[in-house]
Amino acid sequence: MEQRLQKIRLLLLDVDGVLTDGRIIYGSDGTETKAFDVKDGHGLKMLQRAGIAIGIITGRESTVVKHRARELGIEIVHQGAKDKLVPYRQILAECGLTDEQVAYVGDDIVDLPILRRVGFAATVADCVVDVREHVHYVSSRPGGRGAVREICDLLLRAGGHWDAIAGKYFAV
Repeated sequence: MEQRLQKIRLLLLDVDGVLTDGRIIYGSDGTETKAFDVKDGHGLKMLQRAGIAIGIITGRESTVVKHRARELGIEIVHQGAKDKLVPYRQILAECGLTDEQVAYVGDDIVDLPILRRVGFAATVADCVVDVREHVHYVSSRPGGRGAVREICDLLLRAGGHWDAIAGKYFAV
């Protein structure tokens, strides 16, 4: 697994069930609310500082996702992707990457076409059971509750970036 992780240049993420716990909350006025874990966000920022790009591919359209992506400096955002392979192929072409240079985190069967192609496929602890047999890694944490941070830390350590990126936090 270490060799797979060392080749990663781009981390792509599903949103509902990965960056969030999968619940969609609507206010009485129709306003959508999602909860994101701040630790996941910090993990993504550390990956960016290590030179690993971040992207989102999600089947739903959400203003909340647009705001979160902007806040985290994520420029690769594809929403409303009913066939996630379409934006995936577009991203590879635009970034000049191969499958083996991409990691993807998904939690449901709609993510399988990408999970079965990428160099590093990961899922969250509370994924749909049929996804587990198609990934290289299952986080110990559920979606929206630190799973993405766990995967970010794994990528940072395997890529040899951990000390340079996180070391300053441990310095006395």
